[in-house]
Amino acid sequence: MLVRPVFSPVYDVRYRDRAAFLPFAETLVVSDLHVGRAEASDVAFPLGERSDLRDRLSALVEAFDPAEVVFAGDVLHRFDTATTAAESGLDELVGVCRNAGVKPILVRGNHDTVLESAWDGKVFDQYVIAESPSVVVCHGHAAPAAESEVESSATSETDASLYVIGHVHPAITIEGRRRPCYLYGESVYRGSDVLILPAFTRLAAGVPVNGMDADDTRSPLVSDVDDFRPIVYDEDADDTLSFPPLGEFRRLL
Repeated sequence: MLVRPVFSPVYDVRYRDRAAFLPFAETLVVSDLHVGRAEASDVAFPLGERSDLRDRLSALVEAFDPAEVVFAGDVLHRFDTATTAAESGLDELVGVCRNAGVKPILVRGNHDTVLESAWDGKVFDQYVIAESPSVVVCHGHAAPAAESEVESSATSETDASLYVIGHVHPAITIEGRRRPCYLYGESVYRGSDVLILPAFTRLAAGVPVNGMDADDTRSPLVSDVDDFRPIVYDEDADDTLSFPPLGEFRRLL
């Protein structure tokens, strides 16, 4: 049975359907969409990738009414080319934002080597979504740049107090059921907090955190995954459950 432990995060973050909404920044963040993943596979998935991504993003935009949607890397799946189908899928996601009067922001992930060919806007390596508190969105596969190199919606001279990343694809198995999860670490990178989002695509099974170590995360922002708390959005109950840090919680799983 899922139980609600006591945890009061410093930042007001709303969790839903593999995304995070930060009300103080009026920003919705999604990561690891891997547009074109179904097309790149020989397996016929029962889930319609394009419609699933589009409809879920639309529901999140309607629910939270953000000013910006930040796509936090691995927007595309294929490294070598952006196919016509992948470009159309990306256009639909951008259209969801623009039709709602929301600004789309694309951040580069390690899969996004050809993202510029599919997107006519700027592609950021990292993006500041708020000044106070300062929040930086990056993909998480590489260390964030120094503050003087940060590209920002506000200022390029802002120290980050929270990094929001993807890349890891975290999931947790509880009572035999695997669920996508978020990971939240307090003061774990350069004295700053780190929030890791699950993959937004449902075609990614997720990497179980039950036995995960830092090497499994493949992220320089994670030096000790045991310091991170799993957070699960329970869709059935429309509720968010946060747990003790993995170093303590694993023995209960």
